[in-house]
Amino acid sequence: MTLDDIHIRTDVKPGDIGYIVHMHGRLYGEEYQYGLTFEAYVAESIAEFALSFNPDREAMWFCEHGSKIIGFISLVDRGNQAQLRYFIIEKAYRGLGLGKKLMELFFDKMHAIGYKSAYLPVSYT
Repeated sequence: MTLDDIHIRTDVKPGDIGYIVHMHGRLYGEEYQYGLTFEAYVAESIAEFALSFNPDREAMWFCEHGSKIIGFISLVDRGNQAQLRYFIIEKAYRGLGLGKKLMELFFDKMHAIGYKSAYLPVSYT
């Protein structure tokens, strides 16, 4: 498995947003013992993001291996700043350079839009 085996797309297909919620619930449950409250938080916040999505100021990147989503990151408009959200990669695909590639895409888009800075929230509470 190499980074070349992974396709990164920016178009949103039916079921994508729900699958990203599922990934967060499952992986954060396994790795950090987060429960239903966290999954509900992700569901609510990503639904809000998806419903108000502005492709001129925001972006989503879906990473696929075959037909399965194995990673995701988004750039959310927060006025003068970009917010990095929902950054997740399946355990089996970590260590390939995918995270680095997603961060490069994020910062390239951030600068192309004209944001001067970005931030990552430190907790969901």
